[in-house]
Amino acid sequence: MDPCPFVRLIVESLALKLPQATKPAGSGVYPTTTPCFCKLRLKNFPSQTALLPLSNSSGDSPPESSTSAAGFHLDALTLRRLSGKPVTLRIEVYTGRMGHTCGVSSGKLVGRVQVTLDLGVSQARPSVFQNGWMKLGNEPEKPTAKLHLTVKSEPDPRFVFQFGGEPECSPVVFQIQGNIRQPVFSCKFSADRSRSRSLPPDFSNKNRGWMRTFSGEKERQGRERKGWMIMIHDLSGSPVAAASMITPFVPSPGSDRVSRSNPGAWLILRPNGFSVSSWKPWGRLEAWRERGPIDGLGYKFELVTENGPNNGIPIAEATMSIKKGGQFCIDRRVSRDPSALSLRSPVKGFVMGATVEGEGKVSKPVVQVGMQHVTCMADAALFIALSAAIDLSMDACQLFSRKLRKELCHDHEHDSFS
Repeated sequence: MDPCPFVRLIVESLALKLPQATKPAGSGVYPTTTPCFCKLRLKNFPSQTALLPLSNSSGDSPPESSTSAAGFHLDALTLRRLSGKPVTLRIEVYTGRMGHTCGVSSGKLVGRVQVTLDLGVSQARPSVFQNGWMKLGNEPEKPTAKLHLTVKSEPDPRFVFQFGGEPECSPVVFQIQGNIRQPVFSCKFSADRSRSRSLPPDFSNKNRGWMRTFSGEKERQGRERKGWMIMIHDLSGSPVAAASMITPFVPSPGSDRVSRSNPGAWLILRPNGFSVSSWKPWGRLEAWRERGPIDGLGYKFELVTENGPNNGIPIAEATMSIKKGGQFCIDRRVSRDPSALSLRSPVKGFVMGATVEGEGKVSKPVVQVGMQHVTCMADAALFIALSAAIDLSMDACQLFSRKLRKELCHDHEHDSFS
């Protein structure tokens, strides 16, 4: 099937120019730490916040430094709903630090601007809606602050997949296009506590650098979750990707939760050549539980790409709510080091996103993959395996005082890796 239409709304080149009398001390000297920020609001989307460096540029010259917002992703349903309607992006500019103090916003409003968007042609070609400085005040005689921003849209078609059930139940994975659901992959989950069974037979001796070992209290039965693996097969039954728990999920000493000091980890694997028993690592996903701004506690994920036998470079990270779940994205526009991506394509932009549910909810992950990153279905299978590992990690990171569902606890099958 063809990919689904998506449009990416990009907000970048953000900077603020304040009247001389209102500039905070040190502005222009430390532009990346100045206490100014903006909130971006688009109807029916969560608001976004971005820092604003201060600029001393003269006239209409572009700012010396700038930042970008995460942007908005408009799917086919949203595009149909907004078709032919005026759409307004609202930006509020504040001085002061982001966040709240005693339940009250700590920023002071400087002003607002609006950008009108015409999304009618955005699916077909890139469009620029604003590029330059905008005044924040309406009094022409008085000095006023100015906001520099670029607002544009780009077509961003994506393949969309959904698990037919929870990954531990070995579901079918469907490709979605509108109301059409077509099976494209099958999953096979196993939970064998034997360390050797969580890896392909030719992998352990060649890739010791990816593995960690644990001893003492952490290895006691019932105080670790290990040996989980999920295989992704195409419709012919051939394995095309896998996710294997390479580092057990264990509680940190004196606690009941997986912590950042000892994260659990998965290897995301792809076939190596034509042999069904030969695999190579594509990336490593680490996961743990930590306190954060979302519901007090959250799950933290970090994806590391292969960079030699013993180390890797982080390319994506995410924090998800324990109760609500969330989305894990690989997005080159917000990657900390875009040049380090294991995907060799020079194309920038959205790579993939996986949406999973929180604790206590039936989770059937939805996966979006940028069209330019899929040359064959095996490419998409890697992201399916990664998404399954993310979903399963939310189970593995549950408090050890809680009992896991039976599918995650028993050694159901004793099949070979292939």
